[in-house]
Amino acid sequence: MLLQIALRQKASALTALITAAAMALSPFSVARAQEGRGPPPVLRDTETEQLLREYTRPILRVAGLEKQNIQMVILNDASFNAFVADGRRIFVNYGAILQSETPNQIIGVLAHETGHLAGGHLSKLREQLSNAQTQMIIAMLLGAGALVAGASRGSNSPGNNGLANAGAAAITGPQEMIRRSLLSYQRQQEENADRAGVKFLTATQQSPKGMYETFKRFTSESLFAARGADPYLQSHPMPAERVAALQEFASTSPYWDKKDDPALQLRHDMVRAKISAFMERPETVYRRYPLTNDTMPARYARAISTYLHGDLRSALAQIDLLIQVQPNNPYFYEVRGQALLESGKPADAIAPLRKAVALSNNAPLIEMLLGQALVGTDNKTYTDDAIRILRAAVVREPEAPLGYMQLAMAYGRKGDYAEADLASAQAAYLRGDNKTARELATRAKTRFAVGTPGWVKADDIVASKPPRN
Repeated sequence: MLLQIALRQKASALTALITAAAMALSPFSVARAQEGRGPPPVLRDTETEQLLREYTRPILRVAGLEKQNIQMVILNDASFNAFVADGRRIFVNYGAILQSETPNQIIGVLAHETGHLAGGHLSKLREQLSNAQTQMIIAMLLGAGALVAGASRGSNSPGNNGLANAGAAAITGPQEMIRRSLLSYQRQQEENADRAGVKFLTATQQSPKGMYETFKRFTSESLFAARGADPYLQSHPMPAERVAALQEFASTSPYWDKKDDPALQLRHDMVRAKISAFMERPETVYRRYPLTNDTMPARYARAISTYLHGDLRSALAQIDLLIQVQPNNPYFYEVRGQALLESGKPADAIAPLRKAVALSNNAPLIEMLLGQALVGTDNKTYTDDAIRILRAAVVREPEAPLGYMQLAMAYGRKGDYAEADLASAQAAYLRGDNKTARELATRAKTRFAVGTPGWVKADDIVASKPPRN
């Protein structure tokens, strides 16, 4: 779904429309995390991101978007939702992954979002918003003219109330028509994205049943809330109508009854277990995955939950049993290393994290954990190795502050304060702390020779302007 347009009746329609445009079209804001007012809005995990990339890759290929470098962004939100907002990224709440019982269900949602991207709905929505804004201004000016005419006659003049009322009607009438027109346009986009999603799934020989199952589930949950609602004031089609239409054309797919591959289902269940362990309370985790459940996902969830809540010895024993079953699973070694690192044992974390890096084809987020372990040992013989690994990681993952933070520490330990200041500035910039970033970059410029690559990077940060949220 596109970011929903929220046009509040109590605000002026023009202001509401501008607000809606900002919500729908601006890049995702990380203001909450920057200002320390809550948990980070974006979650990073190599295993989960890799699975989502594999889910979307064939769909993006048939949609003609394979070369557009569409990114998957996981949001720290437990509700079931996914959306596109800037034409370059698909945002998925972790709740959508956790609540999708099969790969096909979340793949269907991703196919729908790809339909928005392939249909150019965001750019078209910009045009609609721009046109509506012009119409809104004209309507308000015409209405204001009537109000001024009424006021010029004096408050007690005959016909004043009539002119004033006419002016108010001239403002509110067109605004309501324009609002309904925009919402109708969005409803049509949603229907088009449904059809495009089914088309992409069929072209990749996947079932559209998961998309139908997901939308049907939300139909039953929203029936009570939607009862009596005006269908022309909904930004998405009325749920029952939308699902009925989806079923009609999706059920004709020759792959309607095709099941997910068991190996893919297991990977999906492992990621859901990991999300549950990291994001839910331990009692909830054990309700989902009781001790009587001896499956790999259940054991994975319990092992992670155990280390997160302080029992490192038991957690390591559980992780080692998982490694015995799947000795080439990089994410088991990653979790083992992370557990040791977060328990204050960075030296012990190095070996499993090196193994995780090797098995994951040098996944940059895991490389950053390894770099953090190397830096955390306070052993200067590891410094050059840490710098090498972290520099490679930030080249392939340039938007992760952790890599630059650890790189700054490694350079500082080596006594290279120019590079340390630059890396600290880059980390601050990525966190959104532009004031600190510019201060550190300014200092870094005094340490580099003018015109060198380090000086140029520092100068770019000094000259940068904060992004507009």
